[in-house]
Amino acid sequence: MAYGGGTSVAPPAPPSAVRQVKLDKECELRVEVSPDAPLRLRLLNGTAEIFGTEIPPQIWLNFPPRFKFAVRRFPSWTVFTWYGATIEMDGTTETDYTADETPMISYVNVHAVLDARRNRAKASPSDSDLSQGPRVIVVGPTDSGKSTLSRMLLSWAAKQGWKPTFVDLDIGQGTITIPGCIAATPIELPIDPVEGVPLDMPLVYFHGHATPRYLILHRKTFCTWSLLVAYPLYLLVPTFIHSQVASLGLWAIFSVLYVFTPSYVVHFSANVDLYKVLVKELAQILERQFAGNVESRAAGMVINTMGWTEGVGYELLLHAIDTFNASVVLVLGQEKLWSMLKDVLKNKGNVDVVKLQKSGGVVSRNAKVRQKSRAYKIREYFYGLSNDLSPHSNIVNFSDLCIYRVGGGPPAPRSALPIGAEPATDPTRLTPVYINRDLLHLVLAVSYAKEPEEIISSNVAGFIWITDINLESKKITYLAPSAGSLPGKYLIMGSLTWYEP
Repeated sequence: MAYGGGTSVAPPAPPSAVRQVKLDKECELRVEVSPDAPLRLRLLNGTAEIFGTEIPPQIWLNFPPRFKFAVRRFPSWTVFTWYGATIEMDGTTETDYTADETPMISYVNVHAVLDARRNRAKASPSDSDLSQGPRVIVVGPTDSGKSTLSRMLLSWAAKQGWKPTFVDLDIGQGTITIPGCIAATPIELPIDPVEGVPLDMPLVYFHGHATPRYLILHRKTFCTWSLLVAYPLYLLVPTFIHSQVASLGLWAIFSVLYVFTPSYVVHFSANVDLYKVLVKELAQILERQFAGNVESRAAGMVINTMGWTEGVGYELLLHAIDTFNASVVLVLGQEKLWSMLKDVLKNKGNVDVVKLQKSGGVVSRNAKVRQKSRAYKIREYFYGLSNDLSPHSNIVNFSDLCIYRVGGGPPAPRSALPIGAEPATDPTRLTPVYINRDLLHLVLAVSYAKEPEEIISSNVAGFIWITDINLESKKITYLAPSAGSLPGKYLIMGSLTWYEP
């Protein structure tokens, strides 16, 4: 039906999400993908790279939501020249902007020095110490760009024909596999900017926690101490500030209720010793591989570390440097750490400590964001980056599995020790885990071990996620990446949990 007067006008079409960005030489485009929408990107002309990997021209790259990256101008590093590039993006972004102040020149200078050392190692007799290529360890505080720099150095080396070994000691995030692990894998090709590090031949050891600061405390012990501390403090505090310590009273009530819950353990504080043991185990395996492979030995390794750089975290950095016999220490974004390491390593003539500027594109993440990142990484393991994998649900009897917790067990009582000896936890102690509903939503590692005594020295085949425990039928349901029986019956439990959204 037609109405007199004005004519009907269609609403304006939404603006196109496709846009082009022109980059001048030595500039970068920093992009953060929207949390709810993917983004497509392609190179129209010139040359550019992402995380050190060259972008193929005229081919769309699909980035899933919550993906952060920086597209850098990619020169011919051998001649150290830069050219312009035009990038086309299709989709919405959280943020995107160009920057002309980047630390890329210093990064590529490091690559050039490492490449020269690899060539020198390759030309040296295989039985000579000079045949060992550079062992680079990247250190710095959280959110300083350690994993990004590691990926760039690895991709640049792979483009030159080397096959360096990537070692990831950051159990908080996990670059090679899920969080809670230390791992190593050879890098034969530049790392895919979307898919990340290939998982064809990873060597993985399961720590089981998102931080080494971890200790198992039995629940009844926890509740007892909570009551002993909270109630006297509440009575001794003057009346006028009772309201300020009301939380202590609530904490005491919570503790009483907690005693009567069926769960038997509370996860708290630190298991640093287990972390050291696993780092040493991984280093020994790599040493044996290098001894039998001249090519890998000359290519060396790049080691990514945690962002814990103070106190015990600093001691763990020194332990990693010593255990892997690092020859180059790259310090990102912290003058104090660089000064401390330079001073403590000055007597080691074969170790270079280099200070590098962190990129201005590095974004600080709070604890909540880090926790979400870990959850995404676990989900990616089972379902793939773009939900392109189909994990399988399996049901087995309790008797088919043997679950152990490693380290952190309670120390022996003083009465059982020699006079003067102090009780201490054993980082390699194996404790059988009773199967109950406390295992729900835990991520367990599947060990290659044939006997329980081999669990510490054995790497893991993969991971399963516990989805149901039936105490009546004594059946356990779990999610695995593939169908069929597990590679082994020995499973390792930590504190790693995941709740499927």
